[in-house]
Amino acid sequence: MFTDSLYILSRLNWNSFIDILLVALIFFWMMTLVQGTKAVQLLRGVLFLVVLAITSTTIFDLTAFRWLVTNSLPALLVAIPVIFQPELRRALERLGRTGLVLAGPRSARQLQLTIQEVSAAAAKLSLRQHGALIVLERETGLEDFIETGVRLDAAISSDLLQTIFFPNTALHDGAVIIRQNRIVSAGCLLPLSRVESADGHLGTRHRASLGLTEATDAIVVVVSEETGIISVAHNGRMIRNLDQTRLLKILTAFYRPQLTQTRSYWDNLRRRLVSDKR
Repeated sequence: MFTDSLYILSRLNWNSFIDILLVALIFFWMMTLVQGTKAVQLLRGVLFLVVLAITSTTIFDLTAFRWLVTNSLPALLVAIPVIFQPELRRALERLGRTGLVLAGPRSARQLQLTIQEVSAAAAKLSLRQHGALIVLERETGLEDFIETGVRLDAAISSDLLQTIFFPNTALHDGAVIIRQNRIVSAGCLLPLSRVESADGHLGTRHRASLGLTEATDAIVVVVSEETGIISVAHNGRMIRNLDQTRLLKILTAFYRPQLTQTRSYWDNLRRRLVSDKR
């Protein structure tokens, strides 16, 4: 096996490296196009099944299974564009409008500021009994729901959130979705939960928050318009009767891994250079 590897490496040239790089870039581009949509999980499942099938037929001599996989791959190639048709159309339209933009990881300081602004806004909205629905996107992309609202792409602030949810404004009935510490869209429509809650008095906002968290890993902050009660929904469950302090602690607990992450190599290098100059 080692000899075969050396033989393969000896045959590589600059054209081979360029060829491999182009194929890798195409796969990376395709994964980036569906980033931020629910199709990511579906695509991962399809790739896992394909890799598992190819590995099984290679290691084990499974004639019937190999025949099934060989004859199923053409049908799968035809089915993929049909399955991912909405995501592919949306991604190509986005690419044609703005080009390929890659968002970098958000810093712990920005994330902490987002949590503080959301908590402050929820507390003030609660005092005035202004209903609100604030969604914090996490790993699962919410692009499908973002497109149901009005795109803002605005820096997050407590004042802006209070303005959006002021009664009788155009966007106060929908949800605000926050991604990468920015308000990307307002007036968004969320799916309602189909699970019967023990509390039969939950309104549309609370059912929408549960419905979204049942399907995604998002965190939703809800302010009741009738009672002013602040609630947090996550993983299909809801924590109610919160004040600003408790809300801040709960959101901080949800994001603790990101808030306590160590500095990157470049941050440490920059701090070391500054300390050396001193």
